[in-house]
Amino acid sequence: MKLSKSSRHSEILSELSRAQSLRVADLADRMNVSTETIRRDLDELTERKLINRTYGGAVRTPSSEPSVGQRHTLFVAERERIARAASARIKAGSTILIGSGATTTHVARRIAADHRDLTVITHSFSAATVLAANPTISLIMAPGAYLASEGATVGALTARFLDDFSADVAIVGASGLTAEGVSDALVEPAAVYAKLVARAAETVVTVDHSKFDKVFTARFASWRELAAVVCDRRPEGPLARALERHGVEVVVA
Repeated sequence: MKLSKSSRHSEILSELSRAQSLRVADLADRMNVSTETIRRDLDELTERKLINRTYGGAVRTPSSEPSVGQRHTLFVAERERIARAASARIKAGSTILIGSGATTTHVARRIAADHRDLTVITHSFSAATVLAANPTISLIMAPGAYLASEGATVGALTARFLDDFSADVAIVGASGLTAEGVSDALVEPAAVYAKLVARAAETVVTVDHSKFDKVFTARFASWRELAAVVCDRRPEGPLARALERHGVEVVVA
């Protein structure tokens, strides 16, 4: 059965979250449509600045984030301050959901140093590794398909697993923050972050200022769903006004 145009676009973006490039012929074969249809799809996505066209295919846009390993080397001092401030919000005996990402791994490391007797559920291997240093933390790892660029599990199995849990707080990162909400460069991790937001009583977004006023492919939460932003610099302009309008607490570390 042929996919609709919107379904094809979603599939193309999802494939590019896993691969550096895609070929027209391969996409046409996979989706059971003509190469002309795929070329039109790629042209539309390029016009929307979601991908870049190449001869015979497409690649990720330059705004796509580097891998989580590369991101670990950026804004280290800022992320350490953010991690301390986020950890200070955690209450004794809490159940916490933690998303993948460089900043959230810093937060997980700080939580492991600062707290005892917590339950933490995560799909991030790097977060799980640093949390495991604290034997008093009960650590639950979500199953799923492994996404190497994020060092995390994603997909339908991950989402179904998380449906069985409720948490006091979710801690997530983001690729971009705008007045409309928070977004991520990768479609599949974003779907997991949306599930974390849904399963927690409150959600804390932990980001450095480089994410302000940037929008990426997959929006996973609007500001009415979020409780706080912990960051290293106060937002300004439309973003700041949106946070105030929705009652989102801003903690500047």
